[in-house]
Amino acid sequence: MEYHRPVLLEESVKALAIKPDGVYVDVTFGGGGHSARILQELTTGKLYSFDQDSDAQEQSKKLEAPTFQFVRANFRDLKKYLRLYRVSQVDGILADLGVSSHQFNVPERGFSTRFDGPLDMRMDADFGITAQEVLETYSEEQLHRIFGIYGEVKNAKTLARTVMEKRNRQPFQTISEFKQAISSCTPKGKENKYLAQVFQALRIEVNDEMKALEEMLEQAAEVLKPGGRLSVISYHSLEDRMVKNFIAKGKFFGEVEKDLFGNEIKPLEAVSRKPITPSEEELLENSRSRSAKLRVAEKKEARAEK
Repeated sequence: MEYHRPVLLEESVKALAIKPDGVYVDVTFGGGGHSARILQELTTGKLYSFDQDSDAQEQSKKLEAPTFQFVRANFRDLKKYLRLYRVSQVDGILADLGVSSHQFNVPERGFSTRFDGPLDMRMDADFGITAQEVLETYSEEQLHRIFGIYGEVKNAKTLARTVMEKRNRQPFQTISEFKQAISSCTPKGKENKYLAQVFQALRIEVNDEMKALEEMLEQAAEVLKPGGRLSVISYHSLEDRMVKNFIAKGKFFGEVEKDLFGNEIKPLEAVSRKPITPSEEELLENSRSRSAKLRVAEKKEARAEK
């Protein structure tokens, strides 16, 4: 089985406007598709690829090249690890925020509603709280919040109450036990979509994905050289809104700030107003690409002092 088919491959790499001698970062190595494509464009340049998943680290061994360096780390630690390699500025950063097909296809990882397995969902299987621990220890209010905000689940309050009631009788050990426990909340005929939203909420919470994305975007804006490019593929509205706001306003909430002369204070400029979406051909070949949106930004040149 294919480890992972990269989404918007040509579009996201082309958006970086790669210089053969430039320094680039793929903050989400995954199956290595985007990294391999970037390496094809480099001669004397360097690519640093981040991933916290040990399976991704194994995949990275297929890309041995003097121009390539794999970094086993969460992308929220972008600056820290680049500093470790004595890199202060880069020419481009690519992020594909989706879960890899491999992670979905391994039942033991607990990402997919299609298989039975442990309620895990950690991107780094060696570290952190599992989905099972979230379901067993969070308060009703906390569960209501994550199902409502991260999963955009319509009946989030009822779902949270149901989880509380069922866990008090019997803890959830497996995906099938959890699905069975919440079956009364699951709309008939829309089971797959509903469970996908619930699992998305748990996965985001387990991996602290929204805060990690915030931290990565802020650091990306700092380490990009003036004229450097940021290329980000997101798959759900929460991520896309965060990326869009940061590019447009230099912050995640509220309006863009301005200096005394009325100039907008923000590090990035959108390269295109609308996001790039997969072609009809890609949608037919890879159904997982259907919700993908690519946003591209460029680091603004430093304004000369008057």
